[in-house]
Amino acid sequence: MRRFGLYIGFLWSLSSFAVAQGADDWRTLSGPEITDTLIGVTLDYESAWQDFRESGKTLYNAGGNSWGNWRVEGDQYCSQWPPRDLWDCYDVAISGAKVRFTGAFEDVSIGTLRK
Repeated sequence: MRRFGLYIGFLWSLSSFAVAQGADDWRTLSGPEITDTLIGVTLDYESAWQDFRESGKTLYNAGGNSWGNWRVEGDQYCSQWPPRDLWDCYDVAISGAKVRFTGAFEDVSIGTLRK
């Protein structure tokens, strides 16, 4: 029985290690990398999608179209959605086909690059 407990503990530690390793797969993007990653692509979210135009326009659809603006400032993606004039900026990281946006208050959105 003691061996079984050690085995379960070993498996649990391996699964924890795998989860921790998976968390490290994200690579933070620089400003130029953000631009290269987003221009001309569509990201699919859980129940929405977003299209990034070279013109700086972005189209977000969660059942209806919403047009906004996007740009890169330093090493952050920034967006502005009318009627607001304010821009919100996010750190961007990538892991495979996943793109993660993290805001100033640790709010996170993850999209998948559409093929």
